[in-house]
Amino acid sequence: MNEDTTQRTEWADYRHYRPVLQPHEREAARLAGVPENRRALFAYSLTGPGIARLWSLLDSGRYELHAPEEAALLCVAWLVREGELDAAAELVALLEPFADRIPFAPHPTDRPAAGTGSAHVRTTGEAARLLAQRRPNAAVAAQHEALTVWRPFEDELLAYWLRQADTSSASSGPAPADLARTQGAALLERYEALTAAHPLTGRHRDPKSNTAVLLRALSESAAGRELPPHLTGLLRSCVASMVARRGRPGSPEHTRLRLAQARQAAQPAHSELAALVRDRLAPLDPDSGLADPDAVLGPVTVEEAGQTGLTSGTAVPPAVRAVVTAALSAPPETLLACGVVTSAEPLAELAPQYLGADLALAWHPEVLDGPLRTLLTELYQGSRRFNPYLRRFARYPDLPWIRAVSPTHVREPAHAALRRLAFLALEAFPGSDPSSRLIQQLVELAQEAGIQASFFLEPFADNYTRTVTGKLMPAARVAADLLRGTPYERYYGIDYAAVRDMAEADDREGFGRLCVERAGPPGPGRPQALKPTFMPLVSDPVVIEQAMTLTTFNLAPLVHEVGVTPRAGWDALARGAFTAARRRSATPKKAARAWRHLMFHLSLCDTARQAAVLDWIDAESARLPASTAARLAPMVAGARRATRG
Repeated sequence: MNEDTTQRTEWADYRHYRPVLQPHEREAARLAGVPENRRALFAYSLTGPGIARLWSLLDSGRYELHAPEEAALLCVAWLVREGELDAAAELVALLEPFADRIPFAPHPTDRPAAGTGSAHVRTTGEAARLLAQRRPNAAVAAQHEALTVWRPFEDELLAYWLRQADTSSASSGPAPADLARTQGAALLERYEALTAAHPLTGRHRDPKSNTAVLLRALSESAAGRELPPHLTGLLRSCVASMVARRGRPGSPEHTRLRLAQARQAAQPAHSELAALVRDRLAPLDPDSGLADPDAVLGPVTVEEAGQTGLTSGTAVPPAVRAVVTAALSAPPETLLACGVVTSAEPLAELAPQYLGADLALAWHPEVLDGPLRTLLTELYQGSRRFNPYLRRFARYPDLPWIRAVSPTHVREPAHAALRRLAFLALEAFPGSDPSSRLIQQLVELAQEAGIQASFFLEPFADNYTRTVTGKLMPAARVAADLLRGTPYERYYGIDYAAVRDMAEADDREGFGRLCVERAGPPGPGRPQALKPTFMPLVSDPVVIEQAMTLTTFNLAPLVHEVGVTPRAGWDALARGAFTAARRRSATPKKAARAWRHLMFHLSLCDTARQAAVLDWIDAESARLPASTAARLAPMVAGARRATRG
């Protein structure tokens, strides 16, 4: 296979070819006056007007990449403008065989591409779609109906029977009995109408409820029948109970109660406020984040109140605010501080956005600003729109159009991006293991930075060959080099000198046996080692946990190979790990892993800070519930013994 064929297969074989033109391609063909097919569009892009259009996109930055190959023709245009005509011709020759199948042109947009250093969990458009899905809550609607319809009607019923009890036998006008029957019949007619119009609340249908008793007595009275003795007794009991609970209608205590319920009922439903915020988001760019979510989360204005019927000054509820706040576009440190990012998984997913500008410099460091840096930044930041295979950072410098515009690769910017992500991984969640996605991002960045980092992921052994994976041994060696003679080694009873010898000799079988021996004999809930397919480092969670303890599960490479030192200090991370371990929601597994982090961070502190952290843990333990303190007491005592050596 010649060099050109090799270059083509590196990027073309894994693409899903799209035979149908996309809308932006059809529009481009219409404007160019060429047939609606990709080869015709490709040929037009290499003409004078086509190159001028690409230059315009490069300079304005108003384009979007939905796949890496959509940057190819922009790179051709950049090479032509720089006078690199031979490089442009070579790149065109590589692209031309695929011109009828692959879209090489970007998507034009109305906004400039590629921010710098910021990220967002969801776009403005995604937030608007989530708000549009919010529907009225049935329970809330039923409560609103009860407060605005049925409670006032119950007050009318109660007032009717109180009047009957207070009515004097001597009165002017119609006979009291006739007037009572007329009023009672009107109330019954209103009840039938309200029942048909407001079916959400059913308490009044319960035959044992006070309302049902009052209605039953009213029906008998309106029909001119004498109330039976048992119903008369029930009626008196219900009236007395309702007055005792809420007061007579019109009394101060009853009025205060109904006013409070009216204020509660006047509060708009969350779905109505969600619709209002969605309308506020409509004019904004649906494909970007929000620099200031508070600008669309303010109270209902006077103008909006007139248009929607909502009460002016009503605040947006927290549930709606959370949907929009997730669209905040800011550096990852800000997203962590605001609680928008709450775990390592989204932190890894957002990495292309906030590292894009830094990684662009690794390809073309002399271009501090301008069209090419914007293009390369958009390529990284646009990776959230690519399929998972194409999100891998390490593949981008191998793309032929990237090699054409940036033949040299500089390690320092990639190393800086690696350190930034490693800082975040270490400091953001001090009591949790890095997620698999975050480790994969670190691996790819380490490749770009030229660092042989010993990161690894599960599984720790091959279930078919029944051998420990090769990635585990370098990680064990790094952990041994970093933690030999530390409280971590003493607390977990590890002989790191022996572990390092195993790693140097690549003794995978011995390392696997060590993990099994440290796990102890199988007990309840653990797999049986007698099964012929059993592989402890794949099947037994206790043995797997021992492998993670021996290697620190990627913590040691962050420190020893990447060179990360937390800005807050190792003692602050140890305190954070203790906070994670003591949470009431922490399972035994999570608590044990948080304690492993605590011992790791504690081991990197000097002696004075170790003592200070343990004193702080004692003080915090004294304020914990007795059960939690008792659970942590053996581990705290073990940590003190380990620090004393």
